[in-house]
This record gives sequence, C-alpha cells and structure tokens, in this order.
Amino acid sequence: MAVQCMIREVGAHAGETVRIGCWLHNVRSSGKIVFLQLRDGSGYIQGVVVKSEVPEEVWTAAKSLTQESSLYATGVVREEPRSQSGYELTVTGIEIIQITQDYPITPKEHGVDFLMDHRHLWLRSPKQRAVLIIRAEIIRAVQEFFDTRGFKLVDPPILTPSSCEGTTELFHTKYFDEDAFLTQSGQLYMEAAAMALGRVYSFGPTFRAEKSKTRRHLIEFWMIEPEMAFVDLDESLRIQEQFVSHVVQTVLANCRKELEVLERDISKLEKITAPFPRITYDDAIKFLQEHGHDIPWGEDFGAPHETAIAESFDKPVFITHYPTSIKAFYMKPDPNRPEVVLCADMIAPEGYGEIIGGSQRIDDPELLESRFTEHELSREAYQWYLDLRKYGTVPHSGFGLGLERTVAWICGLDHVRETIPFPRLLYRLYP
Repeated sequence: MAVQCMIREVGAHAGETVRIGCWLHNVRSSGKIVFLQLRDGSGYIQGVVVKSEVPEEVWTAAKSLTQESSLYATGVVREEPRSQSGYELTVTGIEIIQITQDYPITPKEHGVDFLMDHRHLWLRSPKQRAVLIIRAEIIRAVQEFFDTRGFKLVDPPILTPSSCEGTTELFHTKYFDEDAFLTQSGQLYMEAAAMALGRVYSFGPTFRAEKSKTRRHLIEFWMIEPEMAFVDLDESLRIQEQFVSHVVQTVLANCRKELEVLERDISKLEKITAPFPRITYDDAIKFLQEHGHDIPWGEDFGAPHETAIAESFDKPVFITHYPTSIKAFYMKPDPNRPEVVLCADMIAPEGYGEIIGGSQRIDDPELLESRFTEHELSREAYQWYLDLRKYGTVPHSGFGLGLERTVAWICGLDHVRETIPFPRLLYRLYP
C-alpha cells in the first residue's frame, strides 16, 4: 500500500512505496531508462523509470509525458546522495491526470515581456519558486520578530477619505457618494493604534499612482509599518537594525537551497548583523559633493546618490536628520536644530536603495496644528489625527519597510517585478 506524501516529506519514507501528486518539470531518456524531473510545489525529485522493471503501460505513460503534464507517480523512495534532495524515486506506477500540449514557457530563453504576459505560468520555474519561498520566509520572520517582542498586529483601512501627504499619487475611487482613495500608507492609523496598545505593526498592501518605471517601483506593494509609544528616534533605529538583521539571518538559516538556486552571494548576507552604521544627511551631502555629485544641501537623494553612499558600507546604512523642507509634515524637528527632522532612511547595500523610512513623530499639539496650516491639510478629514495630540500625547516613533525592495535585495534580483506573485506596474495590469 503506497503512502500518499509530498516531495518534501520523502526523507521520512526511505525504502517505502509512496504516491505523489506532481507535475513533470523536465524529462530525459537514456535508451531503456526515462528520468522524470517531478515537482509538486514543495520540492523536486527525480523519478527513474526502467523499462524492464515496469509494466508496458507504465513505460508507455512515462514516454508520453510532456512538460507540465500532471500525474500521480508511485514508487519506492531511494537514498541518492548525488540528488539535491538526497533521494530519488524508483517509479513503479504512473496515473496520468493530463497530458499538456504546447506549454508556452520552454527551456529556451524568453524575453521579459513574454514572461510577464505568462506570469501565471512563469511562477512554476525554479527561480521564481525560490523567490516566492524566500518572500514567504521573510513574511514569517517579520511576524515572528514583532509578535515575540510585544507588538500587536493591527490592520489599518485600505480605503481612506483623504491623504495628509496630498492626493496626486493616490488612486481615486467612489465610496458611495463620497470620494475615497486607496491607501499609500497606514501610518497615521497605526499612530492611533499605538496610543491604545503601546507597540503595534501593520502588514498589508499599499498603492501609489506614481508614474515610475524604475526597477525599484511597483504600483501595488506591501508594507510593514510599526508604531511605538514612548520611543525616541535612537531606540527606533536600534529596533530597526535588530529587525532587519533577524529577517536576513532567518532567511540564511532556512532558505539556503533557494538562495543557491538564485546564485545569491551568501557571504554578503552573512555580514548583515546589528549594529548598522549611521551618517547624517549633512555628512552624506559632503561625501557626494566630494565624489563628483552636483547636489546642493536641501535636495533629496535619488537612486544614484543612495547607491554611491551604500557602496562605502557592507551593511545597510542609516542616513539621519534630513532637512525639514523635504520630509513629511508629521516628522519631529530636532530641538537643537529645527531645520532638520528626527528621521532616518535605511539604505540597503549593493545598490538596492531605501528599504526603510522612519522618524520620531511630532507630539506637540500646537506644532502639529501649525504644520496642518502650513501644508494646507484638511482638518475635517483628519481631525481625529489631531485628537491624538490633544488627548494624552506622548513621544512616539515609527517606520515603514517595503517588502518587495527587501525581497529584491535579499534575493539579489535586478527588478522588483519578480518579488511579488502578480506585479502591478505602470503599463501592466495583466494577468
């Protein structure tokens, strides 16, 4: 009697007969032996069909299989040190579910547009599978980090009545008879949650109608946004570096095979341990100017600037104390130097850019009121946000980590489009 199991479980059944529901990834033949590369989502295993050892109908079925055909394969699990999994399957039976005809993604090279048009099938390839497994492990590590440190998961709304940062990059929709927008951040709502629960985090989709086609941008992406009561900027930075270190080291511990499939230089990830270096915006401007970049004080950094700075470090680097004029209205000015704010961006190594942005938030009611006036923000839509400073204001800080940029960095990918199952790009809404 065959034991029904998944490929990742075969090690527990060495010497036993198992039955695996699977797809044919690839096939090769050597005379009277057929080698089936089988996959079931949990892993890969080679199935060996020997003509002289199986009934004619099993041999005929094996010879008829095509790429991505679906089947149940029955056989004896054998230890095989040369195999990636350490095992192979001596096939004794094949039940065909479907013979696939003209599978569009073949072992030959395909262009990016073709692969994106067939994203629903491209996900089956070993590299794309590896990326999604690493993404899932990153998500698990994120939740583990916060859940074991007293943070509570809170879900902010996706539909919002307005935006305190302007609506030019927001997707507009109708909420019955009212205007509404898809959220570009849950931060303000998370501040309210922090005033109730102390330390909180959200994990969910965000949307930006930014007409950008760079390798770092998606229209729909996922954000992890913690907010922490009674926490200043320095403590927030310590939490951030511990957080990112935990995520990277967890992936290294649990996804070695997937990193190898992606040909990732693991030695670079092994260096990602807290603490991380810190430089001020002033120092960054001076460094850039000394290295041939024409950038004045008061201007924000672009991708070339971030890359140039990151090349000086083999860990993520914090850039702190940006000019008040180029940062969000809710960031707290430095009491000793109000022209800069208590904020920091974390820049990943290897040219992957900003993966975290955060700050200490304004806790003074009068200063926040003046910022609303200065930025011509809607008090009607966000009176509740002002109430947070009116009723029990406290020092508090928060940050946001972009999941897809983090996945791209850890996986060593050239473009964020491969970091999410079905990417939404400027000119792509299909599939």
